[in-house]
Amino acid sequence: QALLDTANRQDLSSLHLLFTSQRDREACHALGLLERQTVQFHWNNTNTQGEHFKSFDDFLASLSQDKRKKIKQERRRVADAGVTFRHAVGTDIRTKDWDFFYECYERTYLEHGNAPYLTRAFFTSMQHHMPQHWVLFVAEREGLPIASSLIAVQGLGTPEVVAYGRYWGALERVDCLHFDACYYQPLGWCIDHGVQRFEGGAQGEHKMARALMPTTTYSAHWLAHPAFSNAVARFLDRETVGVDHYLKHLAERSPFKRHEPQ
Repeated sequence: QALLDTANRQDLSSLHLLFTSQRDREACHALGLLERQTVQFHWNNTNTQGEHFKSFDDFLASLSQDKRKKIKQERRRVADAGVTFRHAVGTDIRTKDWDFFYECYERTYLEHGNAPYLTRAFFTSMQHHMPQHWVLFVAEREGLPIASSLIAVQGLGTPEVVAYGRYWGALERVDCLHFDACYYQPLGWCIDHGVQRFEGGAQGEHKMARALMPTTTYSAHWLAHPAFSNAVARFLDRETVGVDHYLKHLAERSPFKRHEPQ
């Protein structure tokens, strides 16, 4: 209510709350805000007994045979190419590591015709002011770094630690390196450190083959113009039906063993 009062008082055109919790949703619904559903892909560190996976192999054992075989093949291709990985956490990430990561990150954006939206100064600030929230994975071949990926973590050392990812880049092309650097290495680290959840973000149904499952996320919206608000409300009614159908379709493509409910 305070946010709505502020928006009205300042004559703002709209108000948007992203990634609302159940409590947020109830409050927003009571105030008449519009709700939108979207889909992200998250990995949960939970086996069929409701416990954390004990190892990466334990995690692989929960997958269907074809998915398990595919992941092993992809990791083998990277290893056969002579690529190894190391990782660093927090203040152990050295300045030269941050420099190398940004070189990879910048090149990958430019190769796709886009300017990198995060600057080197941003990562310098993270290194100095929020180092405890970052884990860096570096791929090396013949002793030289060739690629890197970076994930953010929240609550490290607590039972509710969550990882978010990921930024990545490479200076050399190696078959399946992207999957290993961006998914298998972070997931292995998450298992080793008791991370509850790895949020891979929106888009990319290919993430399901790596056991990142579709998850509904919610946002709430207030639009000052009544006609505009009504038009958006009608659109959201149609979109919600589509999202529900999309989720049901994705659920049929679960990578987990059919006899093991996930």
